[in-house]
Amino acid sequence: MIRREYERVSPESVGIPSAAIWEMVEALEEVAEMHGVMVMRHGKVCAEGWWSPYGPGVPHGLQSLTKTYAATAIGIAYTEGLLTLDEKLVDLFPAYLPAEVSENLKKLTIYDVLIMGNGMDSCTLGGADWIRTYFETPVVHEPGTAFYYNTAGSSMLGAIIKVKTGKSLHAYLCEKLFDKIGIDKNNIGWIRTQDGMEVGGGGMLATTEDNLRLMDLYRQGGVWEGERLLAEDFVRMATTKQIDTEEACTNGPLAIDHLLGYGFQMWMCQPEGAYRSDGAFGQYGIVFPEQDMIISITETSAADDDGAQRPLDAVYNTILKHLSDGPLPADPAAEAALRHRMSHLAIERPPYRPYSPIIGQIDGAVWKIADGMTFLTPYPLDHLSKKYLTTGIREFRFRFGVNRMQMDYLEDGERKSVEIAMDGTRALNILPNSRTPYHKVYLSAYWADGQTLRLTCRWIESAYEHTLDFAFDDPTVRITFHDLIVLREPADPKPVLAVRA
Repeated sequence: MIRREYERVSPESVGIPSAAIWEMVEALEEVAEMHGVMVMRHGKVCAEGWWSPYGPGVPHGLQSLTKTYAATAIGIAYTEGLLTLDEKLVDLFPAYLPAEVSENLKKLTIYDVLIMGNGMDSCTLGGADWIRTYFETPVVHEPGTAFYYNTAGSSMLGAIIKVKTGKSLHAYLCEKLFDKIGIDKNNIGWIRTQDGMEVGGGGMLATTEDNLRLMDLYRQGGVWEGERLLAEDFVRMATTKQIDTEEACTNGPLAIDHLLGYGFQMWMCQPEGAYRSDGAFGQYGIVFPEQDMIISITETSAADDDGAQRPLDAVYNTILKHLSDGPLPADPAAEAALRHRMSHLAIERPPYRPYSPIIGQIDGAVWKIADGMTFLTPYPLDHLSKKYLTTGIREFRFRFGVNRMQMDYLEDGERKSVEIAMDGTRALNILPNSRTPYHKVYLSAYWADGQTLRLTCRWIESAYEHTLDFAFDDPTVRITFHDLIVLREPADPKPVLAVRA
């Protein structure tokens, strides 16, 4: 890997008041749980910060921001002459076609997939034979004419790379993108489909700066350190409106900035000429060409229309109003204050309630699951791969110490143990598992009431956090799961029943 570190400068030196960045950070904190932010102007980083326990080297689940990486792989292959955008998918995947190939399916091209114009009204990703499922989905509209936002089509871009290069999407990106622009390939994670392919539509983990570097490639017109990685015409099409989204954006949050058009796996933005990579729960790489600025954000925002729009508005309504065409006079006091704040960011700490009168009764007791399934692994993972990554915890026990406790449990036939903080902090546990890229979890617990122990699982490499409420009523305990980002949680989650062994 060849990595050139970005020059770090004061905001004023690139025409941004330090106070404007402070204002933006405050606005973002009001509408989302912030994890990381970087501000670049004129190719120089002028502000950056991560909210503890998140940090600059921690890869973060990108959700649909992954799509921009998949499109970039196609762009590199296009630039190298390995494919053309008008190639028909039926010619690339003859073994996966249905018995009867519709006229619309025959017309479907790589270009159509890049712009979310695959002509389908539904499109799911799942099963070991997901590529065949994709081609069996009716193409009810002429390709390229109707926008339909979907993850399966974006993952097909990775399948196209495999057909054209013989390499997986990750392997191709490592050689042709990551090693070139300074992204550590060993710090990238992937959720995979059941056949082992990367979920190119939403399964990647990367850092806040990785995403900044990706968008900086587009800011520079596809050239990095003098080497053209993306053809000029590909960059132009990728970053400008190729298909209308105002009438047809029905499979995702209807935020204002989702109604302005779509390029190649990127969205257009309200500010003139701006575009962005965009993943659920607020993963953004926003490029402002007229201002020569990039803002990269990782966070957890609400999974609804407002949650998708408010962080963008927080950027538009603050920092954009205060930019100068040239350098501003130095402001050492404001710069120092901003630097101090950006180095002391943190999310809210867990509550401190370590005491309950029933601790002595349950300490060391073994409980077996009698009805239902519960787990520590992030529940939302199966919505991409369409498979459960765990059969769940079958038995468990808690052992209490001073401001700490240990949970021993049986999961997938393996006996495991985790440390849980009860002192108002979080205990880091690393749980290697080949079936998921999420390994690091911060665990904390407190007594919500005298009978209910609340365990919080914050998966630091993701936007995900969930709680498990253990309501003890000897000889049973009822366990209730709460998805704190409300991705899949039912309105009235059914408690899991465990009994004392």
